[in-house]
Amino acid sequence: MWMLFAILSAVFAALTSILAKIGIEGVNSNLATAIRTVVVVIMAWGMVFVTHTQAGVAHISRKSWIFLILSGLATGASWLCYYRALQMGEASKVVPIDKLSVVITLILAFVFLHEQFTLKALIGCILIGAGTLIMVI
Repeated sequence: MWMLFAILSAVFAALTSILAKIGIEGVNSNLATAIRTVVVVIMAWGMVFVTHTQAGVAHISRKSWIFLILSGLATGASWLCYYRALQMGEASKVVPIDKLSVVITLILAFVFLHEQFTLKALIGCILIGAGTLIMVI
């Protein structure tokens, strides 16, 4: 089931890029990010209430709060940079560079989460990096 959600995530991320590139024309990138964020907040809290999981807020540990807040800050910084890059550049070049996050995530997961970094992962990282370079040249 996780693979279905991962594929849907990729499809929606692709739609996000195309829709954002069209919608950001003539709009300040920070303002566009703020509008997008409000929509995401409403959707996320809507899902919490639809699934009746709002009571779980009281059971979140201090450590989880800290890391969820830090993750939110990283997301905000990513979105602000992404929208600015998308406004200034071509989607077909901005998006592949943004997807280098896959390579960076694998490296950070190895360093901080002590996940295995296999030969297969190394080859994948090299191919993603090379593919990105080819696409943006």
